[in-house]
Parts: sequence; C-alpha cells; structure tokens
Amino acid sequence: MYNIVDQIFIANASYLGSYGNAANTVVFPLTVAALSIAVMIGDGCCAFVSISLGAGRKEDAHRSIGNAVVLCILLSILLTAVYLLFMEPTLTMFGGKVNLETYACAREYFFWIALGIPFYMFGQAANPIIRSDGSPKFAMFSTVIGAVTNLILDPIFIFPLKMGMMGAAVATVAGQILTAVLSAWYLCHMKAVKLERDSFRFRGGLMKRFLVLGITSFLAQISLVISMAAVQNMCTKYAAMDPVFGQPEYSQIPLAVLGIVMKFFQIAISVAVGIAAGCIPVAGYNIGAGRKDRARKLFTYLLAAEAAVGVIATLIVEFFPAQLIGIFGAANESAYYTEFAVKSFRIYLCMMVLAMVNKGTFIYLQALGRVLASTVVSMTREIVFGVALPVILPIFFGLDGLLYSFPAADILTFILALVFIRETYGILGKQNEKRQELAVE
Repeated sequence: MYNIVDQIFIANASYLGSYGNAANTVVFPLTVAALSIAVMIGDGCCAFVSISLGAGRKEDAHRSIGNAVVLCILLSILLTAVYLLFMEPTLTMFGGKVNLETYACAREYFFWIALGIPFYMFGQAANPIIRSDGSPKFAMFSTVIGAVTNLILDPIFIFPLKMGMMGAAVATVAGQILTAVLSAWYLCHMKAVKLERDSFRFRGGLMKRFLVLGITSFLAQISLVISMAAVQNMCTKYAAMDPVFGQPEYSQIPLAVLGIVMKFFQIAISVAVGIAAGCIPVAGYNIGAGRKDRARKLFTYLLAAEAAVGVIATLIVEFFPAQLIGIFGAANESAYYTEFAVKSFRIYLCMMVLAMVNKGTFIYLQALGRVLASTVVSMTREIVFGVALPVILPIFFGLDGLLYSFPAADILTFILALVFIRETYGILGKQNEKRQELAVE
C-alpha cells in the first residue's frame, strides 16, 4: 500500500507524471527484495512459534523470536549498505535508464527508500510474529497506522511543498518507522511468551529450524523480483522497437503502465496473501496438536476464499480499466497512455482467479511444513514461467506478448498446483479416516 499510495500521488503531480510513475515501477522490486528477507524471518518464526506453542515448547518459542529480531536487524543494515553503494547498477537492472528523466526520479526516490529499509524490514518481520502471539488486531493496527501516516504526508510533501520523489519516499519511511516502533513495543509485551535477555543469544541451530519454514516465503518474493526484472527489461527492450513508444517522449509509458497494472495486482494478491498468512498460525497450531482434520477443513475454506477474491478482482479489471487508470493520473497523459493501460489491465490480469488460488496453495503448504512442495509451486510460477514466458512470447508478439505471459504463467502453474492440492487433501484426510474408525469401535 505504501508504494501504491506513492504512485497515485506521484502520477497526479503534473511535474512528475509518467516519469515519476516509471521511476516508482523501477524501485518497487527493490522493496520486494527487502520484503523477501523480512517475510522469510517473520513467517518462518511465526510458523515455528505456533508449532512450538501447540506442542507446549515455550522456550523454543521465545528464543526463536529473539533470534529473529537480531537476524532481521543485521540483514536489514547490510541490505541498506548494498543498495546505497550499488545504486546505479541496481536501478539500471530494473529498467531505470529508459530515459534521463525517469532515472533522475528513480535515483532520488530510491535513496530515501533505502534509508528506511531497516525500519521496513523490522516491521514486516514482526507482523507475523505478533499474529502468532494471538494478536492479529494489533498486527493489523500497527501496519495500517503506518500506511495512514504515508497517506496523510504524501499529498502534503508532493503538492504544496513540492518535494517531488523525495517527498513521496520520506512520507513512506515515516510510516514505516511508526510501524516499527509499535511492533517493537508489542514484542516487549507479548502474551503467550515473554522475551528475556537469553532470548537474543545467537543460536544457529534454532535459526535454521525456523528459517527453513520461512524459506518458501523468501523464494516466493525473491523469485517475484527476478520475474519483475525480466518483465521490466523486456518492456524497455520491446517498447524501444514499437513505432509509438520508440519515440523518446513516449518511451517511459509502457514501464509506467506496467507498474500501475502490477500495483493493482499487488492489492489483490495482498488480500490473498493476507488470508493465507492468517491461516499459518491456525494450521501450525492444529498440526502441532495432531488435529489434521481441522487443517483440512481450513484448507477448503482458504481455497474458496482465494477464488472469490480472484473473481471480484477479475470483474473489476475487465469492466472498469479506464476508471482504474484514471486514479493514476491518466488525465495528464497522452491517448497512447490510456489506450495501452486499458489493454494491459484486460490481458495481463485476466487470470487472477488462478493466481489467487496458486498463491494461497503454496503459502498453506508452507504452514503445513511441506516446504519442498510449496517451493516447487512458487519457484515454478515465478522463475520457470515468470521469466521464460516474458522472454519468449515477445519474440513473436512484441509488447503484447509481454502481456500474454502473465495469464499464461498462471494457467500453467494452476495445473501443477492441482497435483499438490489433491495430494494435500489425501494426507490431511488420513486422520479423518482413523477418527471415524475409532468412533465406530
């Protein structure tokens, strides 16, 4: 939401427009890279804490949380240093040099975003840990209050103060700091476990145990970064060959539009991720307590909910693409901008139903401890299909091929996901059969 809110206000500032939009698109994958590390730590710790509490192992629970905090702080500082030291090649890797105006905006925005990485990662890693402690409302509040802060500060910094890309980034970082502070306060006042000085003593063996449970979350996000790198580079390459977007004054439009389409997808997929992530502590606790029957029923509810979200999102993009693009400053742009945006929404996101089910499936497999199965589904989607298809299809269809690559990847991934869905039902159904036999006896 931080990035989406930034993009809306940037797009509606006439002095930034599609250049600022394209710059925001360039930086977005780099925030996802930071998120990938945070969710690996947070989701892994959340699943481990839930299983530990379900099995009555409170010492493992509080020590894993302490180690997760230490690890997150160290890695976030390291990532910030890498971003600041290698800013130019990093931005170039994601299409930042499509033209000089876009690169200048991207550099300004990214500098301030990079400074906020430690706060961002800490807040994101702490969120699932707070949920595992039985406080989903506080986890939601700490996240929402930061997003609201960004929503309030963005228009102030961008319009009357005219701080441009720097203003959007500073507003984002301010919200992230607030979320991090609230999360730190909660970790000092947890309900199910109590953190002690001993909790923060480095334990490599314990870290390995909870990081394994979070590796799927990491791979899901980092593979998305790799996929976005492929998509954005292909977008830049084939836009330069297009008779319209090959012109310098329009060269940033495909990248800007693609970013907007991906932002709407991120809103929808965030709902899907939120539903699935909310299932992690519930599934983990029941698996730890030996209640596979409840985990099976929860899986059914999850798949139904994900499909419903996908249907609603698909109807919105197919029937209201012009209204969606209007939110992102289309009135200030050329007719080429609006035309390409409408087509992009309708093609690129036409298979969101399958995308939501795929996402829910591999997150739930992770919650069940089926790390390999979860990793296979996730990596196949983002690395095999998410990179190969954007590279291959544009060879035959140009820019349109880039749009076709996204729904094609979701269709192929869903075929694979069905295999694991059926297998998971079989595994979780075994306990139901045993319980029925005992009831008859």
